Amino acid sequence: MYPEIMVIPMREELTRAGVTEARSAAEVDAAVAQKGTTMVVVNSICGCAAGKMRPGVRLALQHGTKPDHAVAVFAGQDVEATEKARTYFGGHPPTSPAIAILRDGQLVYLMQRSAIETSTAPAIAQELTRAFDTYCASTTA
Repeated sequence: MYPEIMVIPMREELTRAGVTEARSAAEVDAAVAQKGTTMVVVNSICGCAAGKMRPGVRLALQHGTKPDHAVAVFAGQDVEATEKARTYFGGHPPTSPAIAILRDGQLVYLMQRSAIETSTAPAIAQELTRAFDTYCASTTA
């Protein structure tokens, strides 16, 4: 674990954009239990991938369609919360950073580190807005 003072700016980059932090397993469960769509961001200190992921998430959250809820866990810092979040990722191998979208607690989308680290922040935002349009748009019957 890194000293908390080092990760505060990385936490705040997402919380300032409206993403709630979950620092315990119970907070993750409560976030995922909410009705509708929930974006779960696995934040990390890794400069190469997370340094693109956080701005990409911030850009995507400016899109008209977005998840009903957004929550972040911090890999390597909030270990219990991160482990719990990953239990919702349908058996996919753990990576950080990562971005998942769950609908009523079920995984519908997952962007893993391999896709994040080879992209730019605008490309990540573009892919996330496509996912938001696909999985988070309201449907009327």
